[in-house]
Amino acid sequence: MEGIQHTPLAPLSIAVLLGGQSAERKISLQSGHAVADALQQRGHAIRLVDPAMQSLESVDWSGIDVAFMALHGTFGEDGGAQEVLERLGVPFTSSSAETSRLAFSKSAAKERFLQHNVSTPSYTLIHETDGIERIHEHARRIGYPIVIKPDAQGSSIGVSMVRAATELEAALSQCFYFESFGLMERLIDGTEWTLGMIDNDPLPLIRIETARGFFDYHAKYEDDATQYLFDDGVDARILQRLAQTGVAACQALGTRGVARVDMRLDQYGQPFVLEVNTIPGMTDHSLVPKAAARLGFDMGQLCELVLERTLRSAQQRGVRRAS
Repeated sequence: MEGIQHTPLAPLSIAVLLGGQSAERKISLQSGHAVADALQQRGHAIRLVDPAMQSLESVDWSGIDVAFMALHGTFGEDGGAQEVLERLGVPFTSSSAETSRLAFSKSAAKERFLQHNVSTPSYTLIHETDGIERIHEHARRIGYPIVIKPDAQGSSIGVSMVRAATELEAALSQCFYFESFGLMERLIDGTEWTLGMIDNDPLPLIRIETARGFFDYHAKYEDDATQYLFDDGVDARILQRLAQTGVAACQALGTRGVARVDMRLDQYGQPFVLEVNTIPGMTDHSLVPKAAARLGFDMGQLCELVLERTLRSAQQRGVRRAS
């Protein structure tokens, strides 16, 4: 992204999609309001659209130029809202419905990573009806420590780090509270990294440090001690390897617009992709805005850059409003 020039957009009519009914509603509202405030300050007309309050089909889209996606979780990152907008011919800022569905299922995304030789931790898919002995067998085969997570949730909701068999059942209970399918994944001991993307352009890498063992919900949104560090003092070859792996993960899924790749770097300097988030947080504390700020883009400029790319892509793809 370095060297990209931002040209302010002429005033647009923008629908910011936020809220929804997922477990991430609170964070989605924060992202959506941050985006709306930043774009209003740059002279754009904003309409807030919350699918929990009205269906997308009932919205009058005739005067809307573009939809800015700030819907985290189900009916946002899972492709549900995108499918409606594609049918209506409304340009929107996130990946396609198909890519969103693929990325939202951690197991499906990992299979795509493996097909494209993108490093990802070994795993097995588990279900709430699986017998406990069978799940213990999976854990022994993968080898402790492991991570248990819902197959399709964001913001580290329902995720547990399990270092011994005695902790397994509590982690399963936490995971299956949110969803019937879960992932049992090998824990990569090492450092936590994230790479923001806008289309095929990587943003500066961020290393995350937390005393909580991993970047869980509390560390992301509630712990002021969480540190977000850039590349000062890190071997350039390691940074290049991380960036190449993150870009490859997004290309394997076919993302467009804003995305964020979460990775772990092991003690040997090998990156492993944990997941790709197709609608990452967009508050002033979120990782993508932090990375863009490193390049001199404030929140309003970042949002306008995303909108500019979205409208150009929609025009190239021949997006047309439904009659």
